[in-house]
Amino acid sequence: MPVYTCTAAQGTLTRESKAALAAEITRIHAAINHVPPAYVNVIFAEPPAEDVFAGGVPGTPLIITGWARRGHPQEGTTRLALELSAAAVRSTGVEESHVMVVIQDSPARSAVEGGQVLPEPGEEREWLARRGEA
Repeated sequence: MPVYTCTAAQGTLTRESKAALAAEITRIHAAINHVPPAYVNVIFAEPPAEDVFAGGVPGTPLIITGWARRGHPQEGTTRLALELSAAAVRSTGVEESHVMVVIQDSPARSAVEGGQVLPEPGEEREWLARRGEA
């Protein structure tokens, strides 16, 4: 259900740090938003260093953009962003001042997974049962 894109210039992250960060993103999102870890998607985008800027000059940010279904409590979304930021620093060694986390949301009905419209937060068990996964 949730989708996270981690963007950093090529060479910023190692294979190991990407695996560690993906595991942390999955663990944190599943714990806070109460979804099975298997439904958390993490993608890494690594443009060439000459294509990455911060403040209008070449830079080395690590930007984590997440999408989740609208309807989760705001306190949980803020906690999610803070915990993801801390996990990024721990997992990758990127300085905290270079990490940005943005959580975006839209109605569940705006997304389809496996040919089915996603459930509203709190309705996951019924949705999984319809898919034969509960």
